[in-house]
Amino acid sequence: MSLLATTCAAIPLPDEDVAERTQRLLDGKTKPRRSLGRLEDVACRVAAMRGEERPALPAKAIVVMAADHGVAVEGVSAYPQEVTRQMLLNFARGGAAINVLARQAGARLVVVDMGVAGDPVAVGGVLARRIAPGTQSLLRGPAMTSEQAIRALEAGIALAHELADSGVTLVGTGEMGIGNTTAASALVAVLADVPVERATGRGTGVDDAAWAHKVGVIRAAIAANRPDRDDALDVLAKLGGFEIAGLAGLMLGAAAARVPVVLDGLIASAAALVAVRLAPRVRGFLLASHRSVEPGHAPLLDALGLVPLLDLELRLGEGTGAALALGIIEAALRILHEMASFADAGVADSGA
Repeated sequence: MSLLATTCAAIPLPDEDVAERTQRLLDGKTKPRRSLGRLEDVACRVAAMRGEERPALPAKAIVVMAADHGVAVEGVSAYPQEVTRQMLLNFARGGAAINVLARQAGARLVVVDMGVAGDPVAVGGVLARRIAPGTQSLLRGPAMTSEQAIRALEAGIALAHELADSGVTLVGTGEMGIGNTTAASALVAVLADVPVERATGRGTGVDDAAWAHKVGVIRAAIAANRPDRDDALDVLAKLGGFEIAGLAGLMLGAAAARVPVVLDGLIASAAALVAVRLAPRVRGFLLASHRSVEPGHAPLLDALGLVPLLDLELRLGEGTGAALALGIIEAALRILHEMASFADAGVADSGA
């Protein structure tokens, strides 16, 4: 069997018995029952994912995957394609928003070149997992071959295994790629069965005319490629991107290793929907960090059955929302470890 097939088959279910035991631990803390609301839910979900009723404080990493998209030549972005490479170098130098927020969260930042246009980005701090120097324009045919999509998925799986083997127990997801909101919106339209105009936002900040053009490009690309909604690999190859496929693979590999995955915004969530359609059990290992202002993100979260932790009107990407959510997740686990129980503190428990 292929790495993709064996990984999908190896994904367990979260342990709901563990979640119930974790809730009982929380009920014994010095507070009214359920008074910490969704923070308690987060602790229980992570416990179920990890299979431990009192999981250790997380060793955190944020993976930012970058790639270029051939559809950028169709005028769907306010920025030129070379910005992908320039931002990858900015990540490597530590100057981007995700660098700031990863440092604040105490998370290791892993930057991956999945297929930036031109020569490889040969600088320290950037992992080379290149499939090709950018995809083809999805308006003129499939963005990738099926073989390329599988290679990208398996590159993500392999990286997830590397991170888990190094001790990482919580992974945030991020991306960079001019044109990738077009690819992600196309994936949303097909996989979540959403009208193209509802799935499509302004990405880098295009005006009304450019947005209408973007919608037209996506609609024409779907009509030209005729992706099979019931075949996630076919949809991914025809409409996706190398970084989207890589992130989907990362989620598959992390889930197989019982490592919780924190989703960022539209693009990372589109990758998650691909992963869930490839292996439905992945859903049990996903946490949604925030709700993006990109209109396609809300139906994506609905399709995934996830409720976001934050709503800060973010639309940057890069993993910035995921980085902010890492602190909330760690806080939930610290309640388990550091908050006194009624018995320990000598506080009367009403049992209510």
